[in-house]
Amino acid sequence: MRITAVTCVKNEGPFLLEWIAFNRLIGVTDFLFYSNDCSDGTDRLLDALAAGGTELADLCGNVVHLPNPAEGRNYQMEALKDAAHRTVVQAADWVWIADVDEFLNIHVGDNTIPALIAACGDPAAISVHFQFFANDGIDGFEDRPVIAQFTRSHNPDIWCGETAIEVKSLTRRDFPLQYFGAHRPFFSKKQGKKKGLAWADGSGRQVPHKFLVAANPRRIRKFPAKGARDFATLNHYALRSLDSYLVKNDRGDVNRENRAFDDSYWRERNDPAWQDTSIARYLPALEAALEQIKAHGEIGTLHDEAVRRHREKCADLLKQPAYREMQAQLRAASTLPPDEEALLQELGMM
Repeated sequence: MRITAVTCVKNEGPFLLEWIAFNRLIGVTDFLFYSNDCSDGTDRLLDALAAGGTELADLCGNVVHLPNPAEGRNYQMEALKDAAHRTVVQAADWVWIADVDEFLNIHVGDNTIPALIAACGDPAAISVHFQFFANDGIDGFEDRPVIAQFTRSHNPDIWCGETAIEVKSLTRRDFPLQYFGAHRPFFSKKQGKKKGLAWADGSGRQVPHKFLVAANPRRIRKFPAKGARDFATLNHYALRSLDSYLVKNDRGDVNRENRAFDDSYWRERNDPAWQDTSIARYLPALEAALEQIKAHGEIGTLHDEAVRRHREKCADLLKQPAYREMQAQLRAASTLPPDEEALLQELGMM
């Protein structure tokens, strides 16, 4: 079974090898990376992985690295449009579109994507719910697996007062596709046959009809998560350490001139109410795979360079008053999501 993972990256160098090694463990055979404006060596590490030869390909799969084709700021959607025409996607039996901070945690069979597909009855698509993992009060970046460091999250059935939670999707080759969305595939208007299409959630149940038949412009990408995680969960480490979150903000749009920093994204994802260590089942094999990959040629050196640049970027940012203020604000921020805290205050419970 050929399974191609497609993702977009910018300055994700310290985290690339873990994500690749983890996805190899769960059955991904091919990777299509799009990068743009990297300053930490992400692009050079990907080039080395792509050119590493047969021995490295046995460890990392077939890695294809391309510059992001976007001409504007819609990097992901432009890349996904391009991906649909690439051989590495067209030759795949299944396509998995996810980000480098997202890990598909499979609870069934041998904990691989083929086992998940079999448990779900080989549907045309499988949509798995996010579970957002909190910062756990970890300040400093550490060069060790993210999935080992962060173990607390919101209640899996409810996030920020919402029972409908976003998903990411595996798509089978014969899905009647118009285009890949970041969260779900969309039907071809010419050949799309929605009626009777098998589209499973993370428990192998048919997804809700409203989600299934959503018209393309509505871009519906979530549905209730209760009971939908028996076979798989999508662990999302959107925050990681506080150091890494500061670097992530710099990578994006963090121009704070003349306005206050909004910590709502952090607070919405920093709910530590629930502990979930189930993904630790992969750690022994993951750590062994990482050791092998880093020992190959220049890969370990390029990884270490990305780690060094990541740390240097954080240190440089903290020389700026705005980032020191941001760091202090996030350290002091409540671990209750904003809406939940507002409700408790309204009810006089805090």
